[in-house]
Amino acid sequence: MGKYFGTDGIRGVAGEELDAQLAFKIGCAAATVLAKGGGQRPRVMIARDTRISCDMLEAAISAGLCAVGADVTLLGVLPTPAAAYLTVKTNADMGVVISASHNSFEHNGIKLFGGNGFKLSDALEEKVEELIDDGKKIAKKTGSGVGRIDRDQGFWANEYVKYVAGASTGSRFGGRIAIDCANGAATETARLLFRQLDAEFEMNFDEPNGVNINENCGSMHLDYLRDMMKTGRFSLGIAFDGDADRCLIVDELGNTIDGDMMLAVFSRDMHESGQLKGNGFVGTVVSNAGMDVFAQKNRLSFHRANVGDRNVLEKMMELGCNLGGESSGHLIFSDDATTGDGQLTAVKFINALSRSGKKASELVKDIPRFPQVMPSFKLTGGARQRDAIMQHPRLHSELEKYEKTLAGHGRVFIRPSGTEPIIRVLVEAKTERQAARIAKHFTDLMKSITN
Repeated sequence: MGKYFGTDGIRGVAGEELDAQLAFKIGCAAATVLAKGGGQRPRVMIARDTRISCDMLEAAISAGLCAVGADVTLLGVLPTPAAAYLTVKTNADMGVVISASHNSFEHNGIKLFGGNGFKLSDALEEKVEELIDDGKKIAKKTGSGVGRIDRDQGFWANEYVKYVAGASTGSRFGGRIAIDCANGAATETARLLFRQLDAEFEMNFDEPNGVNINENCGSMHLDYLRDMMKTGRFSLGIAFDGDADRCLIVDELGNTIDGDMMLAVFSRDMHESGQLKGNGFVGTVVSNAGMDVFAQKNRLSFHRANVGDRNVLEKMMELGCNLGGESSGHLIFSDDATTGDGQLTAVKFINALSRSGKKASELVKDIPRFPQVMPSFKLTGGARQRDAIMQHPRLHSELEKYEKTLAGHGRVFIRPSGTEPIIRVLVEAKTERQAARIAKHFTDLMKSITN
């Protein structure tokens, strides 16, 4: 991670770590780094989610972009993958998304995509950071050289929805679907999409007010969908996060189908149809150990990348795979998209489910799962506290101890989050009770280290 960039763009509490001044500088720096040159004016596509702070940050970064001569198209409230797709489709120089994804409304973020639709490399992020800190290297424009802003937001939403709907096999899904839009970016596109799919559906959490994004809803809070499934009125539940690059599924019994399980479903389905490349798929270091068992049983290869969809994509490209993702629901179909897309994932899951002729619970019944517990330890002392914990000898000693204790039937994995001020703890064990006990041991240990 750099000075400003984390694992998924630049994040912070809006108005504090991420204020209008910083957004202006990011706009100036990013357009300077990513402009194609040749005397042409850079063109930038900007999408946003529904947070109240998006107005402020959109105006500030647009001003920064225009100040160095870039022309800006404001896409309005659209999912993160829509910005990536439309950047490529329009041959723009850069895509920008203003969103903090699954975080609560007071947080916000700025994600940058190159003209190829991919998130920036570490090298390009370093160049942007250098110019953020040294504005003297940025040439501001005057007169007719100043950039302009264009708004035609409804058109772009329809263009994106047509692209996602194009992934459907065309066969109508027979059941009723409950959709949770997290009061976020999917509120602008999910209704259009599922109408095009000719699906019977019910929208939920699709009334954003600026402060209710991800509030007890979306892919991080599935209880509402679980309860809906238990009424017997629905065959499937689909939940997106705030910027709709994630998707999680709830089956007709109210059980969660996470990103790992969907990877298993898709890998088997794509392998059977001859569409799976590299004879395998890519997960992350926190993917459930059941993925290893599943892959071995189905004579596929399962590979682990570091957490973050950019890292997953890099591993996919390295290995020649076209399927990868995270347990959180970031799934990448590289033949179709350059980044994770929750609504594309939902369409492809419905395709696989329809082809199978099974209920959702039956489709995932044979996918092995190790009991897994994933608590978080909240940091209040910033990077200094994080480093003190992660480098502490007692933590390393306990990790070595449990590595031996759980050998062959579990593991402990601890890592700092790249998007939030927390340290994540993952424990897999023979039973959920054992995993919970070990996880508490480690969170208590981190608390004692900081006292």
